[in-house]
Amino acid sequence: MGECGDDTFFVFSNGKALTMNSQDLKMTRRSILKTAAAASAVGVVPGLQSAVWAAGSDKPELEEVKIGFIPLTDCASIVMASVLGFDKKYGIKIVPSKEASWAGVRDKLVNGDLHMAHVLYGLIYGVQLGIGGPKKDMAVLMNLNHNGQAITLSKKLADAGAVDGASLATLMNKDKREYTFAQTFPTGTHAMWLYYWLASYGINPMKDAKVITVPPPQMVANMRVGNMDGYCVGEPWGHRAIVDGIGITGATTQDIWQDHPEKVLGCTDEFTKKYPNTARAVIMAVLEASKWIDAGLQNKLKMAETIAAKSYVNTGVEAINQRILGRYQNGLGKTWDDPNHMKFYNDGKVNMPYLSDGMWFLTQHKRWGLLKDHPDYLSIAKQVNKIDLYKQAASAVGASVPKDVMRTSKMIDGTVWDGKDPKKYADSFKIKA
Repeated sequence: MGECGDDTFFVFSNGKALTMNSQDLKMTRRSILKTAAAASAVGVVPGLQSAVWAAGSDKPELEEVKIGFIPLTDCASIVMASVLGFDKKYGIKIVPSKEASWAGVRDKLVNGDLHMAHVLYGLIYGVQLGIGGPKKDMAVLMNLNHNGQAITLSKKLADAGAVDGASLATLMNKDKREYTFAQTFPTGTHAMWLYYWLASYGINPMKDAKVITVPPPQMVANMRVGNMDGYCVGEPWGHRAIVDGIGITGATTQDIWQDHPEKVLGCTDEFTKKYPNTARAVIMAVLEASKWIDAGLQNKLKMAETIAAKSYVNTGVEAINQRILGRYQNGLGKTWDDPNHMKFYNDGKVNMPYLSDGMWFLTQHKRWGLLKDHPDYLSIAKQVNKIDLYKQAASAVGASVPKDVMRTSKMIDGTVWDGKDPKKYADSFKIKA
C-alpha cells in the first residue's frame, strides 16, 4: 500500500495497482476482519493483509509482545509464529522468552514482566482463585495443544515389575515404602493427570505417595540421580528418559483423557481489556502457526528441528521428532503408532477454549483439596475463557470454530465429563483428599 495523492492510496494486487481514497479505508471492524480473512484465503502479496488490518481501528496497541514459554514441545506454535513471521502478518512482533519454571511464569504474568505465556491450563485457574500463589483475574485466550504428555516410571520400578498403573499398584501394596512422584506445578495439568491416573488404579496420591514439584527440564536429571520413582511432564522429557535409558513410559496422558486440553495462551484479564487488538492479533498469528504445524510431515519435522535448538527446548531433535508423529515406544521394547498424539490444530478442534475444559480443572482442584468449597464453576469459566475474542480471531483467519462451548469426554476410569453438573462430578470420586 502506498500514497499517490492527498486523499488517494494504491494497493498492489497480482502486480496491478488499484486506487482507493481515504474514505474507502474507513472500514468497520467487521469489514476489516472479513478483508483480512479473504486476503489470507486468496494469498495476496506479502504485507497487504497487515496493511489492510492496520488501516482500521483494530490496529494492535502494542508492536512487540513478550510471550513466556517453558522448554517443552508444546511451546512450538508460539515459537513458529515468531520464526515463520506469522506475527508480522498481523502487525505485531512476538518475542519468545524462555523461562525456568512454571512458578516463574506465574509471577512474571502477574507482575507484568510477561505480556502472555505458553502456560498450564490449571495454573491460570489457580491464580484466578488465589490457590498456589497470588490471586489475580486471568484470561485463557486459546488452547495451544491437545494430548502429548506422559507418565514416566523409573527403570528401578520397571525392573521390580511396575510397568503400568495396575502393576504399579500391585508393587506399592506389596513393597511398602515411600514412593515419590513429581509433577510440574500444584494446580497444573501434569499434577491433575498424575493424580487422576494414580487414583484410577486405587492409589491415593495424597496418602499413598509423596508428591513433589519439579520444573519440566529438570525431570530427567532428577530421575537419573534417584530423586523420584515417577513423574508426569510434557514432551520431550518423557521420551528423553527412554533415550537416556533411565525410565519407561507407564502411560500417555491421552490414555487418561483422549484429546485433553493441555497448554493455553494465557495472560491477565487486565491485558485483554487494555490491549484487545493485540490479544486478537496474537491469537491469529498462533492459530496460523498451529495450522502450519499440523499441515503435514515435513512441517512437523521442520518444527522439531527448530524448537530443539538451545534457545528453545535445548535437546536432541531425536527426542522430539518421533512422538510428534505419534510414533511411541515404552522403553521396554513395545512400539506403537498413536493417532491421538500431540495436536496443535486438528481442523480447529484443538484451539477453542471450551468452558467445560476450564471447569474440569476446578472440579479436580476441589477433589484434591486445593479448593475447600465448591466455586461457581460456570461463572468462573465464562470470566476466564475469552470465547468471543477467540471466535473473532478464528473467524478472521478462516479457522473452523466449534459451535458448542462445552464438550463431552470419557476418562480412563469410565467416568464421563460434560460440564453439566460440576458439583456432583467433583463429589463423585471415591478417592479424593
